Amino acid sequence: QVQLVESGGGLVQPGGSLRLSCAASGSILSINDMGWYRQGPGEQRELVALITKRRTTNYADSVKGRFTISRDNAKNTVDLQMNSLKPEDTAVYYCNAEVFDLFGSRGVYWGQGTQVTVSS
Repeated sequence: QVQLVESGGGLVQPGGSLRLSCAASGSILSINDMGWYRQGPGEQRELVALITKRRTTNYADSVKGRFTISRDNAKNTVDLQMNSLKPEDTAVYYCNAEVFDLFGSRGVYWGQGTQVTVSS
């Protein structure tokens, strides 16, 4: 069993900042890619940022220059620093990880989601 738990969402004014964190726990051997996705009201879930085990990063065009993804391989955590937030960033943010477990299986896991609301 592998669990991903997010924290750090909330309400922020336009132009403000938030930091999301996600911790993976359970029967983990190693974690490959980790990422953050979001789903706004009435929209499909979309990739926000991705980071490989070697820390190569990829960002959605809409967040480039404003968001920064980072990870700690020793702690099995991934963070998303969000600056210059805009109302259109309002969404539920989900953590995602590709995990190889202690039993030799590979799985893609999701967190429960954390709400980010950008509003004045």
